[in-house]
Amino acid sequence: MALSNIALTRGDGSADSIEAHLGKVLLIVNVASQCGLTPQYSGLQALYDKYADQGFEVLAFPANDFGAQEPGTDAEIGTFCETSFGVTFPVFAKAGVVGADKQPLYAELIEAAPTKMGDPEAFREKLRGFGMTPNADPEVLWNFEKFLVGRNGDVIARFSPTTAPDDAELIGAIEDAL
Repeated sequence: MALSNIALTRGDGSADSIEAHLGKVLLIVNVASQCGLTPQYSGLQALYDKYADQGFEVLAFPANDFGAQEPGTDAEIGTFCETSFGVTFPVFAKAGVVGADKQPLYAELIEAAPTKMGDPEAFREKLRGFGMTPNADPEVLWNFEKFLVGRNGDVIARFSPTTAPDDAELIGAIEDAL
């Protein structure tokens, strides 16, 4: 299933859309600045730096859906990403990725790819160990879940939050899509 033309808002308030990014291979990631996985920003930036000239883009979507780990304003999030990790890829306005307030992009991503690659069960057990009740599939499990989208807008793969940006399977899928 190809993503439809969904209107988006960048963190600076400017308008954008999925259509504006089609023709590139996209890695769409829900992010948070106060998460144990936040250091993945460095790896995401490294992927962007390595493959951007081949038509690859990372799109970051801050969400405060998991443990209130993204409490900041859009401006604060943008500043954090830039100063802490040197992020130069697009960071969008904070919006929900689960539940009734889920943004339309994530509704379509989840419908197109209901299962995750990687080891989501191990991460679910870790969350349970912290006394949390993790989301069941097909919902987004946690921050830093990744959706790989082909140049034509088709969702190619979905990776669990603990799949690091330098994971061989993720890199292989990106290179195959390029």
